[in-house]
Amino acid sequence: MIITYLQLITSWLSSGFYFGIILLALIGAVMVAATREDAFTAADRQSKWVWVALLAGSSLAIITRFPFLAWIGIVITGVFWFDVRPQIRDILSGNSGW
Repeated sequence: MIITYLQLITSWLSSGFYFGIILLALIGAVMVAATREDAFTAADRQSKWVWVALLAGSSLAIITRFPFLAWIGIVITGVFWFDVRPQIRDILSGNSGW
């Protein structure tokens, strides 16, 4: 009985985790689509549309929940939110660190 409840709670937490990352990937794709193209060039990153495709593809990969594909999608989403987005935001606000 207790194991059944633990399995149910674990399943809900796992679903919430995946759903949250999917939302972050989709929000990131929309944000990138609304960002100027030259910011990615100035940041020496992949182009705007490559990032839109990566984030949209990541959300699809996470939806499938295939272990390897889902984790690749999660890593791509994390790279965008913790590396690319802060750099693009700094460039657009004029704080490029030069």
